[in-house]
Amino acid sequence: MPEPIKIEEVKERVILVGVSEQDGDDAEDSVAELAELVKTAGAVTVGTLIQKRELIHPGTYVGTGKVQEIADMIAELGATGIVCDDELSPAQLKNLEQMLDTKVMDRTLIILDIFAARATTSEGKIQVELAQLKYRLSRLTGLGRSMSKLGGGIGTRGPGEKKLEMDRRLIKDRIAQLNRELKEVRKHREITRAQREKKQIPVAAIVGYTNAGKSTLLNHLTGAGVLEEDKLFATLDPTTRVLELPGRQEILLTDTVGFIRKLPHHLIEAFKSTLEEAKYADYILHVVDASNPQRDKQMHIVYDTLYQLDIREKTIITLFNKQDQVTDEEPIRDFKADYTLAVSAKKGTGLEELKELFCTLLRDNKILVERTISYQEAGILQQIRKSGELLEEEYRSEGIFIRAYVTPEIYGSL
Repeated sequence: MPEPIKIEEVKERVILVGVSEQDGDDAEDSVAELAELVKTAGAVTVGTLIQKRELIHPGTYVGTGKVQEIADMIAELGATGIVCDDELSPAQLKNLEQMLDTKVMDRTLIILDIFAARATTSEGKIQVELAQLKYRLSRLTGLGRSMSKLGGGIGTRGPGEKKLEMDRRLIKDRIAQLNRELKEVRKHREITRAQREKKQIPVAAIVGYTNAGKSTLLNHLTGAGVLEEDKLFATLDPTTRVLELPGRQEILLTDTVGFIRKLPHHLIEAFKSTLEEAKYADYILHVVDASNPQRDKQMHIVYDTLYQLDIREKTIITLFNKQDQVTDEEPIRDFKADYTLAVSAKKGTGLEELKELFCTLLRDNKILVERTISYQEAGILQQIRKSGELLEEEYRSEGIFIRAYVTPEIYGSL
């Protein structure tokens, strides 16, 4: 029998286009990151063009002269589309499509596409679809030609082509429905948060640039079993796990979606309920890829995103991760952090020091007591173990001697 013919998905071949608006800006680094995003989305980069301009051209993004250069590159390299390193306006999108007669995408579309592929929970899917529809609604006229060329590929995951054929009213109806669903999800999240607060278990939110090693850290500390990949946005849906500390104390660790430069505002808006976990956390655990030459820039982007989400005045612990991959001798500093530690989440280096730091921080909010309680009051020991730190207990004839760090609430009942 003849072997069945294997039908392989033909990868899109794209040219990356960026604009450098000033000398010494990070256009090259941003386009290099775009190449990683494109690879994650399943396409192949066949060429790159960076145009130096004082300002992004309002009509064609790069300027009319450069459009012809891009057209020549498309013909020469056999590209099936271009990806611009900024979010294009409907006019820019329409003009580029008409002038180049090819598929035109932007950074936002690529990120949304990756998110659509990575969302696994119902909440994640709602948030991604909401972001995609808002993005597409603002470009409904401009996307027509581009989407009619598609037989699949980037930009067709998630809601898909059928939803693009809806008129504005239908898309708006769908957005309203998704907002109602998201409201229910937020209510559930608020109830869960209130239950946690009632139990008085402290929370640390893990934040950081995408691919800094947040999931690896959560897995190593708690055995969460979250997907670890050397890819941008390997995990999208938040995970909360209990971390047991010395002295039987507990702290909740919540992973959040990775940040990235030029993170689309549609996504920040859609993922607010997820990112708000950081807003209500007691501590921010900022994971930095110490081996990345762009680490300072990435740290700045993380803090800028936290500022946009109105997350301020939190105790910040910065973990300079991937120490096993650091090759340069240059010291790394984070002046916005309250504490910094050098760790390797993969190797487990420095994680015991992190646990000790958590113990110290949790003690700061507690009162040290030494007293003897009657055997009738023994039930309070369970409360101390749960929300305090029981250092010593000794059963004597007159009662139970305890030495412990306790919360103000427990202290008031002793």
